[in-house]
Amino acid sequence: MIKGLIFDYGGTIDSRGVHWSEVIWQGYQAAGVAETKEQFRDSYVVAERELARVRHILPNDNFYDLLLKKMRIELRDLVDKGFFQCHDIEPVAVEIAQFCYNAARSSIEEARPTLEVLSQRFPMMLVSNFYGNVDSVLRDFDLRKYFKGVIESAVVGVRKPNPVIFKLGVDVLELEPGEVLVVGDSLKKDILPAESIGCRTLWLKGKGWTADEDAQSHPGMIKTLSEVLQRI
Repeated sequence: MIKGLIFDYGGTIDSRGVHWSEVIWQGYQAAGVAETKEQFRDSYVVAERELARVRHILPNDNFYDLLLKKMRIELRDLVDKGFFQCHDIEPVAVEIAQFCYNAARSSIEEARPTLEVLSQRFPMMLVSNFYGNVDSVLRDFDLRKYFKGVIESAVVGVRKPNPVIFKLGVDVLELEPGEVLVVGDSLKKDILPAESIGCRTLWLKGKGWTADEDAQSHPGMIKTLSEVLQRI
């Protein structure tokens, strides 16, 4: 019997299960940035590694602030490699960041009724690989009120797919793992590690980072977050 829930954040609540690289790629296309998707994905990885190595993201940064900093790094990398001809990347970075911020808000508003209902029935935790500012992101989108607590990788020093990060969430709920349902968008980073400690799981499956994950199947697959209400 489910007595509590753990939600992933990025990719689950803010992009309908779609990997964020796909959302950003849509933003590139909308802004008319003309390079191949492979070149974009390389720069996406460069930016992720840069953000992990250097503290660009500050605790008070909301999601738009985060996106703008990330877009600057990606676009500068594309310019430096000769894949994007642009003398001033700032207007392009702003346009893509705003596109992605609006996309996140649309997804969140779609998810909000489900979160409202679930938070009234169950204590909920958020467990996320993030940059140290997820609390500010949640408050900007008026999501923090749904969660009893937040376990963030940059704060606790443990990253998914290490199952310890899910155990931390279970402990805050003061429940047994088998009483907790974990909802996430990544089979490798959310579903399998949560199951390894005994949690129940639902996989919000959208377009992933790799073709291998796109080809995977799981009994707990759902297509929309609202399906969680039908599974508990």
